[in-house]
Amino acid sequence: MNSTDQPNLNDFHTVLQDRHAVRVYDPSVKISREELRELIELATSAPSSSNLQPWRFLIIDEPDLKQKLLPITNNQQQVVNSAAIIAVLSDLRSFEQADTIYSQTVKLGVMTEEIKKTNLERIQKNYGDIGPERLHQINLFDAGLVSMQLMLLAKSRGYDTVPMGGYNPELFAEVFEIPETLKPTILIALGKAAKPAHPSPRLSVDDITYWNSFNK
Repeated sequence: MNSTDQPNLNDFHTVLQDRHAVRVYDPSVKISREELRELIELATSAPSSSNLQPWRFLIIDEPDLKQKLLPITNNQQQVVNSAAIIAVLSDLRSFEQADTIYSQTVKLGVMTEEIKKTNLERIQKNYGDIGPERLHQINLFDAGLVSMQLMLLAKSRGYDTVPMGGYNPELFAEVFEIPETLKPTILIALGKAAKPAHPSPRLSVDDITYWNSFNK
């Protein structure tokens, strides 16, 4: 690999350091649906359990629907002032897509039909029998991975975000007629900051890291 092929790690570090939760947005900034699609497409390169990709997205960018969402989120103003709200949902039936996903893996030449069949049998047994609560817990982990990737991608393009857990998921599902198999996880406000976000302190590595055991 020559020098031109090396990734610019400084840019990545800048994205990591500059991404902060933004709650005050410029309401005049709009983001095209084409760019929103690109962000989703790139974000979904995130890993997921058994590559089942259980995330589903509801993008809310129409002003009247954002107003409808506002009271569900305890009147957090970023809901109406940001360019869009991306609701990350987890699909309790995501394992039903395994055949489609693994068939593509076979086409790529990295899996045989025999291995695919074995994996599909394992997935149907493991995921089909564990119940919705346990499956939702697995999906929450995957939703966190794709959400973080989405927020970093947004920052790399000059946008700002804030993940929102302070909302009523049951009411959200009711008002926006979410199918029962899809469970709301995280709402992400996306847009341009109207004023700089303040940095938030972090605990030191020494305070949160242990080497090999918890005995000092």
